[in-house]
Amino acid sequence: MSQSHDKDLVQAVQPFRSGVAHFRASSIEHVDVYYEEPTILMTSDQHWDVVSNAVYGGGFSSASAAVNVRVPLDYASDTPAFDYVQWLQQGKLSEQHTAGFMTAAKLTHAAFCEWTDDDFALLVMATAGTSNAARAGMNRVTYAGYHAGTINVFIWIDGRMSQAAMVNAMMTATETKCSALADLQIIDKETNRIATGTTTDAMFLAASQATTYRHEHQYAGTATTLGCQLARLVYQSIYTAVATQQQD
Repeated sequence: MSQSHDKDLVQAVQPFRSGVAHFRASSIEHVDVYYEEPTILMTSDQHWDVVSNAVYGGGFSSASAAVNVRVPLDYASDTPAFDYVQWLQQGKLSEQHTAGFMTAAKLTHAAFCEWTDDDFALLVMATAGTSNAARAGMNRVTYAGYHAGTINVFIWIDGRMSQAAMVNAMMTATETKCSALADLQIIDKETNRIATGTTTDAMFLAASQATTYRHEHQYAGTATTLGCQLARLVYQSIYTAVATQQQD
């Protein structure tokens, strides 16, 4: 039987704008988030299965932390992973179990959404700067190295997922990003058309694989309960982060 959760309001919060330096997820007890300029550290006391396009530690991996480092808007590098090792060493973080990201967006404006269900719990965080907004599928100026800008999305799923479902969830989240930017009328200045993202977007998706959940999710498209709720949280997190990026 199909279910609808439209009556349930999904709201994003931006705790760091009010001076808070520590955010603890209520939906997932094993994840804490710490803000200290120029970093947001998301950390867990256990290892999670991860898929990401992180500049450091990307691909399929096992991780207990994700770090979002703010860099200058004019940051450009052919070796961002090497730069990241220096930051990890300075912060005394594990190089083996950390996924590293960069952004030029305001970390204070990170937007969080949470959700709990019978077969999973969700925590989503987005940071967003759209100065390099771009529409995929159009010809444009390209770069060999890494240039900052970026919508970064971090998704923690307390639940059991196949690798295929994790990739499916990344697809769902990416489609959702496009929807949020379209509704916000974010324009690619090179083509003067609605942007689908920025030129340097990144995403982190972690699954706890906790055995307390009997059901393993094989799919995470928008017709699944998991995919539907994930999309709603990703939408609201990105929408809020982008909409407030110019505010104090």
